[in-house]
Amino acid sequence: MKRRAFLKVGLGGAAGIWTLGKTWGSASAAEEGGDTMQINEKALENRNRNRSTVACRHGIVCASQPLATLAGIDMLRSGGTAIDAAICANAVLSVVEPMNCGPGGDLFAILWSEKDKKLYGLNASGRAPYDWNLKRARKLGLKSIPSNSPLAWNVPGCVSGWALLHERFGGKKFADVLAPAITYAREGFPVSPIIASDWPFDPAKYPTLAKTFMPQGHAPRFGEIFTNPDMAHSLELIAQSGGGAFYKGEIAQKLARYSRKNGGYLAERDLQEHSATLVEPVSTSYRGYDVWEIPPNGQGISVLQILNMLEQFNIGALEPNSAEHLHLFIEAKKLAYEDRAVFYADMDFADVPLSWLVSKDYGKQRAKLINPGRASDKVMPGDASGGKDTIYLTAADDAGNMISLIQSNYAGWGSRLVPDGLGFSIQNRGESFSLDPKHRNRLEPHKRPFHTIIPAFVTKDGNPIFSFGVMGGDFQPQGHSQVLMNLIDFGMSPQQAGEQPRVEHSGSSSPRGSKMPAGGAIRFELGFPEAVMHKLAEMGHTVRPGFDVFGGYQGIWREENPRRYFGGSDPRKDGCAIGF
Repeated sequence: MKRRAFLKVGLGGAAGIWTLGKTWGSASAAEEGGDTMQINEKALENRNRNRSTVACRHGIVCASQPLATLAGIDMLRSGGTAIDAAICANAVLSVVEPMNCGPGGDLFAILWSEKDKKLYGLNASGRAPYDWNLKRARKLGLKSIPSNSPLAWNVPGCVSGWALLHERFGGKKFADVLAPAITYAREGFPVSPIIASDWPFDPAKYPTLAKTFMPQGHAPRFGEIFTNPDMAHSLELIAQSGGGAFYKGEIAQKLARYSRKNGGYLAERDLQEHSATLVEPVSTSYRGYDVWEIPPNGQGISVLQILNMLEQFNIGALEPNSAEHLHLFIEAKKLAYEDRAVFYADMDFADVPLSWLVSKDYGKQRAKLINPGRASDKVMPGDASGGKDTIYLTAADDAGNMISLIQSNYAGWGSRLVPDGLGFSIQNRGESFSLDPKHRNRLEPHKRPFHTIIPAFVTKDGNPIFSFGVMGGDFQPQGHSQVLMNLIDFGMSPQQAGEQPRVEHSGSSSPRGSKMPAGGAIRFELGFPEAVMHKLAEMGHTVRPGFDVFGGYQGIWREENPRRYFGGSDPRKDGCAIGF
């Protein structure tokens, strides 16, 4: 592992400050009386980002909440594989970070099997109901699929993903893998600060969600104990049945019954016939490294397209996060996302020119459209006639197995619907279908919609090097690309690569049918000098005022002779990397 440079761009803001008996940013504790642990929420958002990279030899887990990370580590130390640890951590996150993930969502993964010396891809995303189609959508007068409705439900694929991963690559009993999550759901856990800030919603507008997640009439605050007995019961059913109860048992019946009663089309047949799928990851090379993503119905190959364009420029000779660097990246992103809007869809239903899209020749052609000194206002997709809420985690074990896993409810709290007694909300990924009958991503029965969640992996000379991901909806390919430039072009450590301030370009055309208006716009995290923003504006970019926070990253870098793991965890989340 070459010597990594320190961050060259610092971040403003103070570290998160805990205060006892004093309220900063919330009136709740002072009004209720008594000494209560509080937190300065503004400082939490802008906290310093200067953690050490975690180095270890035998095993490591990086996740967005410490209880999940530690549960995964316990799984490794008790003899489980990296895959056992990842499933365990994901299940715990379903309990402690319920707005972003859970059994009601979908899952993707890329894993390295040390025994087989190869990568495997997993697509555990759900399909549309057999009885849900464009004709019915038109009859309802829909121009798009409503978010907070059973009409946005596909079959939740998460549990099928857990089951397939465990069957093929697990070592512990399935019940043991889910036991920590069941315990936290039944006995409770203190809510961590960033998750507490993501929890609130309008209970009057979402009564089934409130019944489970606001039983006291308000969102749990930082440090309060939250229990979810319904979730504990559901996880027990899943554990006892190896996942079968979700698709053919009590849980399946509750899902289908709720859908029928509330105008949806998800039926027991849809659940019974669902299966997760092992797929071949697709890759491109970037400066000697092979970067791997899951093929569509996801957006992962847009990362490969962006890298193929960026490889035509000497990124490493530029200052990290300089206007010149960011301009090239943003212009490559615009071009890749126009292709994403037109070509990405379920490959079982649509003709997706995959090889052409990720080819080096096409990347070179598209890179020629980038003006190094001026932003583009209008970008077109290529001509193929010739050819927000999410969790991410990664784990590695002593045997050398590694897994990159991402799982999501789609929007925060998904559809915001919790069928009676289940203890978790159901995703609303079905709203990602287009209702344009000519679009590759159009709604069709038993079809998987366009997906934003993407795990990633990097190999070199056929050997595993880096397992990573960046959660954050449409932003994820931008996050992947920025992390890889930080690592490969700028020589940063896995921790530094995730801490570097990020930029987001928004407004690109969408697989749902929207078109990019006037070149889109860019927003920044804290840490960018004003001179960089002014220079980008002078180059023709629309720069939005203010600062935001983009994505959440975890990553594990691997070195051999002797084997070592180096882990990074994003300070934008509550989590951490732990190794031993």
